[in-house]
Amino acid sequence: MGMKIRNIAWAGILAMTLLSLLPRTSNGYTSLLKKNLVPAAEFGNILINRTSEKNGVKPAAFSHWSHRQRHTCRVCHFELEFNMLVNTTEITEKANKAGRYCGTSGCHDNKAAFGHEEPHCGKCHNGNRASGTEKFSSLSNLPKAKFGNNIDWVKALDKNKISPVAFRTIKSPDVAILKPFLLAAEWNSIPPAVFLHKAHTDWLDCNNCHPDIFDIKKHNAKTYTMVGMITRREFCGVCHMTVAFPMNDCQRCHERDRKKDK
Repeated sequence: MGMKIRNIAWAGILAMTLLSLLPRTSNGYTSLLKKNLVPAAEFGNILINRTSEKNGVKPAAFSHWSHRQRHTCRVCHFELEFNMLVNTTEITEKANKAGRYCGTSGCHDNKAAFGHEEPHCGKCHNGNRASGTEKFSSLSNLPKAKFGNNIDWVKALDKNKISPVAFRTIKSPDVAILKPFLLAAEWNSIPPAVFLHKAHTDWLDCNNCHPDIFDIKKHNAKTYTMVGMITRREFCGVCHMTVAFPMNDCQRCHERDRKKDK
């Protein structure tokens, strides 16, 4: 218990120290980071390495931005059963060749896209997160954002700039659109975060978040701390520290025109 308390205390001290060092904007809100931590073309790129190197194979590089143009998140993370956390899904060459995961019909089945035989193996198993970034410029016509990929994917979908497949065989049931709700900020002078279900259900299935990430029977607004989201990648941090716009884009949630969202 003592160790846990010390860890929490150090996390709090670290967070407050970082905040004290960060510049303030003219309206009093904290500007967390001016620049991306990685190049825009690499944001959201991951290396899948659960067993690759153990078997003498380079990790597989995966680019979210190249796939989300064609498929919504729910297709892979619900229908195809990819876990949200990298390297926790038991993807194998045998499973792929049997038509699961990446090898699902309509994906990398050697028809819709390249398959799992030579000479294609090195296209993924190259161990390079920057693999394929030379194609990133093809997205220059999409709505702009300040952080992450520098692309506003929500606007891109709303404005029909992209048409990702919403489902393969399992269509999401129609659900009532819930009104936006506010999450009070932890610090003074910071406006509340506005959460929009529609911006998420356009991409995700309810099961992607509930109950594993957000258990509405156990958690409440006080549970969702910025320290937890950033340092432990909990709750919103599961996506918004890795693939969706990062948390240094503070005003995407904390300074929204609420009239427009109603």
